Amino acid sequence: MPKLIVVTREGEEREIEGESGLSVMEVIRDAGIDELLALCGGCCSCATCHVHVDPAFIGQLPPMGEDENDLLDSSDDRNEYSRLSCQLPFDASLDGLKVKIAAED
Repeated sequence: MPKLIVVTREGEEREIEGESGLSVMEVIRDAGIDELLALCGGCCSCATCHVHVDPAFIGQLPPMGEDENDLLDSSDDRNEYSRLSCQLPFDASLDGLKVKIAAED
């Protein structure tokens, strides 16, 4: 299974295995990392699954949609590497992807 590296808000780095076909948000949630709230369950209607993606992987991700962009605009912690993890399909091509959970708004 492909690996996902998650950095918590406290800076703890955890390597977890993720099932292809899930979103990055689902992989993080299924690993029991509670600080990623994902209140809408992956419907792209909140920004509580906001992560910062390692710059090395930005070019491998699908383009950001208008809804995702609008939701990220509401975050004080948005930067050029911000994405909603529910909008990132996870598969073997992203093996080793590193994300940092964004600050809670």
